[in-house]
Amino acid sequence: MEANNLKILFFDIGGVLLSNGWGHESRKEASEKFGLDYDEVNALHSFIFNVYEIGSIDLDEYLDTVIFNHPREFTREDFKEFVYRQSVELPSLAWLKEWKKDCGFRIISINNEGKELNDYRVKKFKLHDFFDAFVSSCEVKMRKPDPGIWQLAMGIAQVQPNQCVYFDDRIMFVNAAQKLGIKAFLHTDLASTKKILQQLKDENHKN
Repeated sequence: MEANNLKILFFDIGGVLLSNGWGHESRKEASEKFGLDYDEVNALHSFIFNVYEIGSIDLDEYLDTVIFNHPREFTREDFKEFVYRQSVELPSLAWLKEWKKDCGFRIISINNEGKELNDYRVKKFKLHDFFDAFVSSCEVKMRKPDPGIWQLAMGIAQVQPNQCVYFDDRIMFVNAAQKLGIKAFLHTDLASTKKILQQLKDENHKN
């Protein structure tokens, strides 16, 4: 890729900058803490979570289906508080915020997240300090690996695939971006991603 052609960096959020918002480990922990049947929770979650992530239902409707389909001895607010607490910052976020200050690139998220979780995570972890814009599944009514979400992001940014680089911690989404002609990297750890980003920045500054 010609560095002077590179205009936009696209980043996933969960698994790259923050922990996953509501992953299987969190659901397992919730099942133990609140005395839930994990297999039932997981099965119901699998049916409906995609519908939540594209913004067709809200968090309360998701919880009505997956958790409060039986009488419970705990409150909805207690459970929601537990869900929100699952989001923690990864070491990469602080480094990336600093790196962004003089990197010379615009940076946009492409992430799958339900609205309440997405809004909470953006505000709580000050993600505006890193991202110039957010293409979140709950707002655009599409979720990865739908190619449409990357195409929409490129349309918003007014760039061609060869002007973009994308980082994600899931190989399926890396492959989906690559099929569209985007140069995409699998994020496995901060050290390897840091190396790629420093190289992009150095090349950009030379031009």
